[in-house]
Amino acid sequence: MLRPLRILLTALISTGVTAVAEESVNYEEHIKPIFREHCLKCHGDDEQKADLNLQTHAGALKGGSGGAVVVAGRASQSLLFQSITDPDDDARMPPKKPMIPQAQIALIQKWIDSGLRETSASASMVAERDLSFKPVANAGAKPTEPIMPGALPELKLPPMKRPLPVLSLDASPWAPLAAVAGLDHVRLVNLESREDAGLLPFPEGEPHWLRFSRDGAVLMAAGGRPVELGKVVLFDVKSGKRLTSVGDEVDAVLAADLSADQTSVALGGTGKLVKVYDTATGKLRYKIEKHTDWIMAVAFSPDGRTLATADRAGGLHLWEAASGRPLLSLNEHKASVRALDWRADSKLLASVGEDGLIIWWDVKDGWPAITKADAHPPVRPPGSHGKIANGVLAARFDHEGRLCTAGRDQKIRLWDAGGKEIQSFDITGGQPLSVALSHDGKTVIGGDTAGQVHFWEVNATPKN
Repeated sequence: MLRPLRILLTALISTGVTAVAEESVNYEEHIKPIFREHCLKCHGDDEQKADLNLQTHAGALKGGSGGAVVVAGRASQSLLFQSITDPDDDARMPPKKPMIPQAQIALIQKWIDSGLRETSASASMVAERDLSFKPVANAGAKPTEPIMPGALPELKLPPMKRPLPVLSLDASPWAPLAAVAGLDHVRLVNLESREDAGLLPFPEGEPHWLRFSRDGAVLMAAGGRPVELGKVVLFDVKSGKRLTSVGDEVDAVLAADLSADQTSVALGGTGKLVKVYDTATGKLRYKIEKHTDWIMAVAFSPDGRTLATADRAGGLHLWEAASGRPLLSLNEHKASVRALDWRADSKLLASVGEDGLIIWWDVKDGWPAITKADAHPPVRPPGSHGKIANGVLAARFDHEGRLCTAGRDQKIRLWDAGGKEIQSFDITGGQPLSVALSHDGKTVIGGDTAGQVHFWEVNATPKN
């Protein structure tokens, strides 16, 4: 719904209005004149429709009968900005008039995003953030020896006409080992030799989600058969033994995660519910019923305190992992959230979605620390009849806080801890669906729609 900032800035220049540095935009010099031209007749000292008075800085911050209309640092979530950019002529403000000029909209957006300054001497109201990466001890206990599969039982697979898309894959956090989803099985791959290290049976159907435990000793496989069965299974990585299974869904499990202490499994799918189970007893601990669409991703924080859940409508929420008590709603995605992953220090959560957004969230207060809207540029797939695809489908952090993402632009991209792109990798003949980074951070692994698994070496020299 909202126009990209670069388009608004282009309009700003084209209208002859002098560009203003974001940190200089303030209410008295730049915003009040816009309000005076368009808003104060209905929202000023003489009249306050909806109890909203924009004639003073304090009044603008106070908001009206419906609550605050501006949120420092987040124009996209500010009612004022939403109302003046609404594409619906009947809903847009000011009423029964053309849209405010794009140059003025750009100034209002800058004012909100830069911190709602009253004057040029005022401080920004956006809180400063310490986002430095500091791994914590309980982010994943490193085993004495890397855990690799032993002599696993032989598994015979039925013949297939074509490979199953690699719906999910994961890399062990401490060993040169990857797990790759396949029909009725999980394939283990030795990352040093690039050869199969064994197969694990998953007779439940298709594994939609694979995750190694944070010590690398357990592998979680979640999935099933559509409109028939859904399960989450835990395997011992070394022996291949099936440790337990939880859930008894009537449709495939689309998202799942294992808590850091391995005592809880969270799962979700088309039922719009998130269910958290005790792995020792298999009993349901609690349900989360807030979501309004399919559950697409769930993730426990490495410190075990928080559970993040996301759905097909763009809903993203944080919960107290032990009880399911609501903590925060993270409102930014406008389409399906496809993946979630926590940084190892539990300070940041990454979310990616079909709206093309990659967001690093500061979970202390639920604010986007870094947002990239064009990280995977829109493409026009063959045979799409002009439709543009711009989704980001997978995301995974490594020990160093680097993030790897996969998008509909047929690229996998690697970002540093500050959100700067380090390297990109092309996939041809398919579209990337899943991604992971090896335990030593030297190899990027990607799975695609053609059933292929790709390996790329990470360049030690960051991209300029």
